[in-house]
Amino acid sequence: MSKLGRLAKLGSLTTRVTGSYLGQQIAGLVQSEEKRKDALDRLHIQNAGRIVENLGSLKGAAMKVGQAVAQVADSIDLPADAKAVLGKLHDKAEPVPWETVRRRIEKELGGPVETLFRKIDPSPLGTASLGQVHAATLPDGQEVVIKVLHAGVEDAIGSDLGALKNMLVGGRMLRRSKAEIDSWFEEINARLAEEIDYRNEANNLQIFRRVLVDDPDVVVPRVHEGWSTGKVLTMERLHGKPLPAFVATGTPEARQRAGVTLGRVFFDLFYGHRMIHADPHPGNYLFQADGKIGLLDFGCVRFFDLEWVAEYGACAIYTRRNQRELMMQHAVKLGALSERDPDAEETLWALGRAIGVPFRGGPFLTGGPEDDAHEQIARVMPKVMMNGKLRAPKELVFLHRALGGIYSINKQLKPLCDWGLVIERAYARTLKDSGRVLVG
Repeated sequence: MSKLGRLAKLGSLTTRVTGSYLGQQIAGLVQSEEKRKDALDRLHIQNAGRIVENLGSLKGAAMKVGQAVAQVADSIDLPADAKAVLGKLHDKAEPVPWETVRRRIEKELGGPVETLFRKIDPSPLGTASLGQVHAATLPDGQEVVIKVLHAGVEDAIGSDLGALKNMLVGGRMLRRSKAEIDSWFEEINARLAEEIDYRNEANNLQIFRRVLVDDPDVVVPRVHEGWSTGKVLTMERLHGKPLPAFVATGTPEARQRAGVTLGRVFFDLFYGHRMIHADPHPGNYLFQADGKIGLLDFGCVRFFDLEWVAEYGACAIYTRRNQRELMMQHAVKLGALSERDPDAEETLWALGRAIGVPFRGGPFLTGGPEDDAHEQIARVMPKVMMNGKLRAPKELVFLHRALGGIYSINKQLKPLCDWGLVIERAYARTLKDSGRVLVG
């Protein structure tokens, strides 16, 4: 679709969504509270359908941000049916014709695919919002995958983000201050700009390979630099089962190993190296029969400042240890609490305790009968979103997105682990690097 066509489609969607909410605000002036709520719930469901229908046909930033909205639906005061509709917006798109992809590869790599590769499969392994992946074999026989950026994606980011931001703000789906919403979209824009530069992804792959080279439970693919540019990325091909097949056929021991590895590696990377694999899509993991995990897609990676990680970790550890006053002091330093206010603190404490359900100590079965973290978070998030004294620093956008993704995957794998001990050990590295000491 042309840039003008995208703008027209997104503009039309924005107008319909924001206009429908404005109309309901006017109608609500003469409705009872019960009728006003029912009408708004119906409108949320209708607009969720509009978003899925329109964004589902667009590649690029529009689809990516739409997925983010779907993933944080529990953080927005929407009815369950609207959340279910948004959940249909996933990272899949219509395949790009092979001849189009072929021309792009040949232009980027400077030669015909027949001489660049011994073999290449014209049928894609997958098509996502930003790129398409094909299996191939190098001249020396090595199996690889070729990731090809969709044409025109880089030109659409600014307009896509602007249109979606206007829709979410104008539609009152995000009831936060303009400054806070601006910071979130600046964060999303920064990550998207990195994600469409495959040189940046190649660098991320090399960093993660160095960090995880001695970890027996994970593998990161190698980059083939001679077959890679800013728009084409050629990597070692990893083999394994996708999550649904692994959950269905993996042994209990393999699922246990994989689930513990997912959580352990996430916290070790965050607290020990101040970086995360920030795209929690289940399709970005391949599971081997013994539970070893292959990590894929390093376009969306987030690096953090040591002092910020130290403050965030202090909030997490003090919440886990039930030391409320110390947690609040660090929440102010973190920027999550703008001022000491009883109502805001009560809501923030409830959120922290809900997120911390798996981390309170002792063996915890993720996805088991005692795991009600998701339900607790869903109950408290509308209060968080309505409290003007609580803030979501921009660093949380992708951190909590990734953490939520790991948790969702582990609810299917159901590992039994002392997650409190895992984060205590991981945070010890942050304390050492920052020279801090915990109180109490």
